[in-house]
Amino acid sequence: MSTVYTINKGINKPIEFKGLKAQYIWYLGGGLVALLILFAILYIAGVNAFICSGFILVLGTALFVYVYRLSHTYGQYGMMKKAARRYIPKFIRCRSRKVFTNLL
Repeated sequence: MSTVYTINKGINKPIEFKGLKAQYIWYLGGGLVALLILFAILYIAGVNAFICSGFILVLGTALFVYVYRLSHTYGQYGMMKKAARRYIPKFIRCRSRKVFTNLL
C-alpha cells in the first residue's frame, strides 16, 4: 500500500493572490476595510445611499488600481528597499583623524 503525496513546489516563494504579491495583499485588505468604515460613516451621517455607493465605488476602483500598480512596479521587497534608501546618509563627516589612527 503506497501513499501518493503531492510535492509543494511553492516553497520559499512569496504569497501571491491574483497578481498581488506579499504585503500588497494586506494593503488592499486594509484599504477595503477603511472604505467599508467610510461607507458606514457616510450612511449614518445621512448621505444618500446611491451617492455613498458611487463615491465608495470610485474610491475602491482607485485603490485597486493604485495597489496593483505598486505591486507591479516594486515587487515583493522593492517598496521597502526604496523606503530604507531614504535613511542612508549622503556623506559622512569626520573632523578628526583619531578614528583612523586607532584602527588595528
